[in-house]
Amino acid sequence: MKKQNLVQSFNSAIEGFIYVVKTQRNMRLHFLVAILVLFLGIYLNLEKVEILLLFIAICFVMLAEMFNTAIEMNTDLLEESFNPIVRIIKDISAGCVLVASVNAFIVGYLLFLSRPWKVHIESGIDKIKSSPWHITLITLVVVLFLVLLSKALLHRGTPLRGGMPSGHAALAFSIWTTISFLGTNHIAIVLVFILALLVARSRLAGGIHTIWEVIAGAALGVLVPTLIFQILR
Repeated sequence: MKKQNLVQSFNSAIEGFIYVVKTQRNMRLHFLVAILVLFLGIYLNLEKVEILLLFIAICFVMLAEMFNTAIEMNTDLLEESFNPIVRIIKDISAGCVLVASVNAFIVGYLLFLSRPWKVHIESGIDKIKSSPWHITLITLVVVLFLVLLSKALLHRGTPLRGGMPSGHAALAFSIWTTISFLGTNHIAIVLVFILALLVARSRLAGGIHTIWEVIAGAALGVLVPTLIFQILR
C-alpha cells in the first residue's frame, strides 16, 4: 500500500469519523448529545478543569464507538458464518462503549448536579457575549462543521482538499468577518481581507476548486459569523 502524505492521512482520518457518524445511529446520538452537553457546560459557566473532564469523557465514548464499529466490520469481513467467538468479541467491544457511556454519564451528573441553573445560565450567556474568544471559537467551529457536513452530503472532494464549498475560503473569510466585527483597526481589517482574497485565489490557481466552490466558501465564511454576531452581540 502506498504511504500517505500528511494531508492524505488527515483526509482519511476525517473521512473515517464522518463514515461512522453517517452509518452508525448510536454515534449520531453520541455526537448530538456531546454538542448539547458542551454548550450546556459553557452556559452553566463550568470551570476550565470541569470542561476538560467533560470533553475527555465525551472523547472516550466516541473512541469506544468507533473502535466498536471497526471491530464489528473486521469480524464480519473475516468470519461470515456464525461463530460464537466472533459473537463474544462483538459483545466485548459493545461492553467498552457501555463502560465509556456510564463513565460519561457519571461525570456529567457530578458536574451538573449542584449547579444553580437559572443564575448560571444567565451568567454563562453573558460571559459568552462579552468574550471575543468564545464568539471567535464558536464561529470557527460552526464554519468548519458546515464545510465538512456539506462535503459529506454532496460527496465531492475530500475533507481537506477540493469539493463544495472551499474550506480554505470559508475559514479565511470567516476570520476576516470576525475581525471586522471585533476590531477597530481599519488597516488590519483591510489587510486580512486581502489575505482572504489571496487564499481564495490560490485555490483557483492551483485547480483545487472551481470559482463557484470558492464563492460558496466565501459566502459561508461571511454569512455564518454575521449571523452568530447578530445573535450573540
